[in-house]
Amino acid sequence: MIHTGHQLNTCTECNKSFSSLSYLKIHKIIHTRHKPFTCSECNKIFTRLSHLNFHKMIHTGHKPFLCSECNKSFTQLSHLKSHKMIHTGHKPFTCIECNKSFTQLSDLKRHKMIHTGHKPFTCTECNKSFTQLSSLKNHKMIHTGCKPFTCTECNKMFTRLSHLNFHKMIHTGHKPFTCTECNKSFTQLSHLKRHKMIHTGYKPFTCTECN
Repeated sequence: MIHTGHQLNTCTECNKSFSSLSYLKIHKIIHTRHKPFTCSECNKIFTRLSHLNFHKMIHTGHKPFLCSECNKSFTQLSHLKSHKMIHTGHKPFTCIECNKSFTQLSDLKRHKMIHTGHKPFTCTECNKSFTQLSSLKNHKMIHTGCKPFTCTECNKMFTRLSHLNFHKMIHTGHKPFTCTECNKSFTQLSHLKRHKMIHTGYKPFTCTECN
């Protein structure tokens, strides 16, 4: 059916068609919101077993896909493929508004919202809006006080895994981003970019009072 384009399995809710009945059944869960698979560690629920298995790697730390360039590991092959573009510099997705390029289509779509101002995800507590559902979920933790990620060294807790990973570098001393001018190293790329302005003399922010 893939080659003929013949799709017999159509969703009665949204008329989307699928090449097999099994794909249609998986799709229907979106409409029913049924999530039968639960993580035994944190009780997060999922529509698919495969999604649960990927999620479990957060708790186990298992990252089977290794970058041959920098030895960074990933839980999914797709994440590794996207990461490799950092080394190749390949950015196939370009914004027609400002010509900024991206390694992933999802990043381009997210970027486009800067131009449109579209923020479809709104917090029911404070009405703050976001371009991504994940950003809204992270924001909601401000209201709930939930910090699910804990440092095993000092028990400090964080709302995001990425924040915990940055924090861990304090204990390990790992600073992966190095300045090519003076060899000073940093834990975050944003810190390195800010540091580089010392060498270039670039000062992007101007006082409106005295220039």
